[in-house]
Amino acid sequence: MAGRKERKKEATNTNTCCCSYYTTQLNSTETETETETPSYKTQKYKQYMKMARIKSPISHVTLVTLPYLLLFLTTSSSSSSSTTIAATTTTTTNITDLLSSYPDFSSFNSLLSSAASLSADLNHRTSLTLLAVPNSYLSSSLDLTRRLSPSSLADLLRYHVLLQYLSWSDLHQIPPSGILVTTLFQTTGRASSNSGSVNITRNPSTNSVTIRSAAPFSPSNATVLSLIKTLPYNITVVSVSSLIIPYGFDLMASETRPPLGLNITKALVDGHNFNVAASMLAASGVVDEFEADEGGAGITLFVPTDTAFADLPPTVNLQSLPADKKAVVLKFHVLHSYYPLGSLESIVNPVQPTLATEDMGAGSYTLNISRVNGSVAINSGIVQASVTQTMFDQNPVAIFGVSRVLLPTEIFGKNPVGMGKPVNAVTVDAQPPAISLSPESSPNVSSAPGSGEKINSGGGDR
Repeated sequence: MAGRKERKKEATNTNTCCCSYYTTQLNSTETETETETPSYKTQKYKQYMKMARIKSPISHVTLVTLPYLLLFLTTSSSSSSSTTIAATTTTTTNITDLLSSYPDFSSFNSLLSSAASLSADLNHRTSLTLLAVPNSYLSSSLDLTRRLSPSSLADLLRYHVLLQYLSWSDLHQIPPSGILVTTLFQTTGRASSNSGSVNITRNPSTNSVTIRSAAPFSPSNATVLSLIKTLPYNITVVSVSSLIIPYGFDLMASETRPPLGLNITKALVDGHNFNVAASMLAASGVVDEFEADEGGAGITLFVPTDTAFADLPPTVNLQSLPADKKAVVLKFHVLHSYYPLGSLESIVNPVQPTLATEDMGAGSYTLNISRVNGSVAINSGIVQASVTQTMFDQNPVAIFGVSRVLLPTEIFGKNPVGMGKPVNAVTVDAQPPAISLSPESSPNVSSAPGSGEKINSGGGDR
């Protein structure tokens, strides 16, 4: 009996020592992990006290192991917190604001600022490398940039935005054989094959880095001059010796290019199911602007059918809008670039600026174009329409019939609009507007391949 009491007393003393040891370790850890909450510390303390409440002596191995376990838990918690903070602090960078601090790049920055659609592309992206041309090197190319249409100039500048973060050391570790890097131009769908990529090579003797078009033996190239600015893992800005021209880029795609001569209103009337859209275009006067934009990079129109107008809900009354807002809604249905159906189906950058974007500001009035159930889907942020018909397709103009009226969130809010028969909306019995140009007097316009072709839509409407 005396021996049993002695052993019990021994075990109690051992447990008391262990509790004291765990308390000391916990207090020590608390000073190192001050960011932990009181509830978290209490939970840890209970765990340690539970471990200490044993009825047999703890082995030497356990005493050695537990401090390491405690250290592991503390380190894991700290690491997790750091990762969370890092993830929440990643932000995009306004590149034009960044370049404004460098007077030697004022001309190049002015070109970037003038391309509204490009600014919209840049401001929501991270992990970029920008190839900026200093004023002294850009002066010889300013005549070229003045001749290009706004959309062609924007594409040329997109070719100087690499979709990969390359630090200064990364550039000087590129193998002599070179690497192929995709540019922002490739995402537009207007770059054939891999012509929207650049080939970056390094001369092992001089350590100089050269960037050229991806096409073999392309004469257009530039040498990397210096590092301008770097925001780690977000953006690097380097200076290069000249503008780089993509292979096959149409340098003659200027505003002076002869327009197609298409009468858009007449083309809609000839479609037999687009009388409402034709009447609205004729009444608004914006059709003249559309036809003027047939030059340069061309235009792509998404025209709602008469049925689409009839299906507008009672809460949407286009006729009650002021004339300026009605014009903006019509421009919201037009892209300032020529996209045949094949290009729409394979478009890489889904967020596309519209003619309304150019009037109202970068980042606003954009359309999201994607492929849904085998058909081209166009999402305005409120409704999703599908392309149902190719009405006209002849470079530089493409006109597609769509199943819904595209309503911009900037005017109609962000709540999805359901289908329904309206009370006061535009009716489908609108008479086609009088057309001044008859078919006999339109010798320059012929039916393009695919004109009037129905497209089997696999879905896309909501």
